[in-house]
This record gives sequence, structure tokens and C-alpha cells, in this order.
Amino acid sequence: MRTAAPVFVAFASGLILVVAFFFNEETTTIGKLSHQLLDWVIIVGGFTLLLGLVSITRVNWAAVKRRSDGWIYKLFTIIAIFVTAIPSVLSPDWSPLFGRARGSIFDWLFNYLQAPMMATMFATLAFYIASAAYRAFRARNAEATILLLTATLVMLWRVPIGEALLNLLPGNIPDLINTYVMNGANLAVQRGIIVGAALGAASMSLRIILGIERTYMGKG
Repeated sequence: MRTAAPVFVAFASGLILVVAFFFNEETTTIGKLSHQLLDWVIIVGGFTLLLGLVSITRVNWAAVKRRSDGWIYKLFTIIAIFVTAIPSVLSPDWSPLFGRARGSIFDWLFNYLQAPMMATMFATLAFYIASAAYRAFRARNAEATILLLTATLVMLWRVPIGEALLNLLPGNIPDLINTYVMNGANLAVQRGIIVGAALGAASMSLRIILGIERTYMGKG
């Protein structure tokens, strides 16, 4: 029963959502039922966030108590979670520092701590991308040469200094790059990747609906 019940719920929910796609969502019973299931997805997602909060607190607090390597950073993680989360869920009627409005604790922490740290992380990531590009874009053969030329054109086209340099060339070089590279080869590859990802998602969804894939229950 512990295995059959989750499999049946996954099968019924997936089947309803697939069938409801072919019916009017506002007038048919199955369409309204699919809306209710999507609402339940949001509710379950909220509980999973709460579960994640409990899990990350337990794991990091255990490391802090053992004084394992890097325990001070785990302590700061716990403090940051609760200092950010608790004021954001309290009513702003109690204090203007509560809630998520402008001037609140949550707003201050997001704008002056999280946003600068995110900007720093992505700025550092740019150097790793440049290093990886230097190692990957080597004209060892014909395919690598095409990749190198295409990547160079795309990167030049997407930065202001590159666009200014391309505009100095005679003719309508930027328009040709935009038409044949960005809206041609690049778009075709993007669509191929999207189609492949969609087929993979459909295959995994079918495996879950049919009960073949049961990793969500902690089983292979």
C-alpha cells in the first residue's frame, strides 16, 4: 500500500492533466479539476520549502555542533536564513521593518547583501567562462574552427564594443550576422536543444505516470 498509493496518485494526476489539455479548462469538469490539481501543486510546493528550511537547518546545525571544517560558514548560513525569513513573514502592521515592502529588513538585506553578492558571483563566473572558452575554442580541426568563428561573431555581436567595431565594416555586416548567425544557425541549434529537452521531459513524465520511475519515493 505504501508503494501502490503514491503510484496511483501520480498516475491519476498525470493522466488528468494530460487529458485536460485537450478540453476547455473553464467549462469542462476535467478542466476545472486540472486547475484544482495545479493549486495543490502550489500548496505542496510551499510545504516542500518548509521541509527544505528544516532540512538545511538540521544539516548545518549538526555541523556547527561537531565543529567540523567550515562550521563558522554554516553558522552564518543558519543566521542568514532566519534573519531573512522571520521578519519577512511577520505582519507589517506590527512594524514597518516587517514584511517585504520597501524599507523593511527583508528589502534591506536583499538590496544591500544578496544583490551585491549575486553580482560578485556572476562577475567571477565570467572569468571562468573566459578561461573555459580559451581552452575549448582552439582551431584543432574544421569543426573547432567553425565553432571558434561562430562564437567570436556571437560574442562580438552581443557586446557594445563589438557592435561598434562591426559597424565600422563596409556594408551591412551586423545585419547579415543577425540574420544568418543569430536568427539562422544559432536559432536552429536552440530549437534542437529545446525539442530534445522536451522529449526527455515527456519521456520522464510518462515513466512517472506509468509507475516505472519511482525515485520520488526513494526507490530506483
